[in-house]
Amino acid sequence: MPNVLTVSGSPSSRSRTSSLVRHVGALLAAENHDVRHVAVRDLPAEALLAGDASHPAIREVIETIEWADALVVGTPVYKAAYSGLLKTLLDLLPQFALAGKTVLPLATGGSTAHVLAIDYALRPVLTSLGTDNVLRGWFVLDRHVSTEAEGAGAVAAEAADGVAETASRLIDSLAAPEGPRVAASRRGL
Repeated sequence: MPNVLTVSGSPSSRSRTSSLVRHVGALLAAENHDVRHVAVRDLPAEALLAGDASHPAIREVIETIEWADALVVGTPVYKAAYSGLLKTLLDLLPQFALAGKTVLPLATGGSTAHVLAIDYALRPVLTSLGTDNVLRGWFVLDRHVSTEAEGAGAVAAEAADGVAETASRLIDSLAAPEGPRVAASRRGL
């Protein structure tokens, strides 16, 4: 089964974004995908801010991205864009770090006015990292995600069907006869 890395770009220790990303990861794991999780907030701030891609913790994330067939990238929306914390990690990645990978962007925010942040802010950055397969993302109002002490949480009924459908799109994409890595190798990446 495919390997999936979930990435939470939230700076909060009780993050609704992290809960959403972990929820999607659990849906993928239930389908026998090997799922690993990275919370950018747990990476060393000094290495992120200094752009130190050689730091062991950053190197480990880059190696995990290499391992992954797909990424689920989650962010809270701040001022109509993805989080600056997520940006610090994305800036450290090699130019084509996402080549041959399927990427599912997720976002949380307080208002539906932020729903376009996925397409107008996050999608271009993900594409610039080499992926040709950014799936249609999903935005969830933060009030529809609850959090608990260990990052666990629940998705409210109002959002559950959309989140499940979004996870299914990723599952279907990874199950396609010609997976993302095969397609990328045929393009010479």
